[in-house]
Amino acid sequence: MKNKKIITRPDFDGVVCALLLIEAENADKNIMWTEPNEIQNNEVEIEKNTIIANLPYNKNCSLWFDHHLSNIIKDDFVGKFKIAPSAAGVIFDYYKEKGFKFKKDYKALIEETDRIDSAQLTRDEILNPEKYPYIALSMTVSALDDADDYWNKVVRLLGEVKIDELIKDPEVKNEIEKLNHKNTEYKKILLEYTKMNAQVSITDLRSFKQPPNGNRFLVFSLFPKSNVNVKIRYNNDKSKVIASVGHSIFNKNCNVNSGVLVANHGGGGHFGAGSCNFPSEEMEAHIDDIIETLVENKKISNGE
Repeated sequence: MKNKKIITRPDFDGVVCALLLIEAENADKNIMWTEPNEIQNNEVEIEKNTIIANLPYNKNCSLWFDHHLSNIIKDDFVGKFKIAPSAAGVIFDYYKEKGFKFKKDYKALIEETDRIDSAQLTRDEILNPEKYPYIALSMTVSALDDADDYWNKVVRLLGEVKIDELIKDPEVKNEIEKLNHKNTEYKKILLEYTKMNAQVSITDLRSFKQPPNGNRFLVFSLFPKSNVNVKIRYNNDKSKVIASVGHSIFNKNCNVNSGVLVANHGGGGHFGAGSCNFPSEEMEAHIDDIIETLVENKKISNGE
């Protein structure tokens, strides 16, 4: 019988999920990296011997782990769902409760993953991520980079070496240096392409053929009056618009549940962050509603 296949999201939480599941389930080390909407739209083939982590549920999988409010289900399943700072933390607790002992002490890694995925970061950590090994590493893992081999390598290295040694790996070190340069350029782009609507900062990157990316929290340092950011960009062929919503980690006065908001537009996420996509010809109605809801800053619940 083939080893179980892991399907997870290409972010730092997904990387740590994969690390834990490879060891706990003796799963295939070649991870399938995908995004929530690809699961929701049935664009990914899910076989019976598949583990899904940090993504929406699919009835064909054998194990499922997640922590996003928008992905709550009523179906019976094997695995664990819990509203928590990270999906990796949910997985770690699941195997701890089952009495499984990992080969390494991952407590510090899980604590850092919880902080990073729930954006419990300081201003200095955001402005100078290169000073903080876990944060610097996490920012080199981005879905926009389409770098399966690199993501798989980070998973392997996290299981083999300590973080101080890991960031000295030539490829990782190069990615961190590229990140620092990218963030310098990204700061200029944010200042030019972000506007304020009440307390909502809106970063519109639709004019870029290849949307720039960088430190996702940097916008809140540059626009301190903002309590939430909406980032708008096209997909590769401009057939769809992708909208990401993220609460400020400094000005914590946003009452809108991001996960519920984007779920109402076909996406997913949790209270502090989420994303959705829709056909380009429908973008005005979706974007206008998202921004209007955030400007009103009222609590919303499922079904509204």
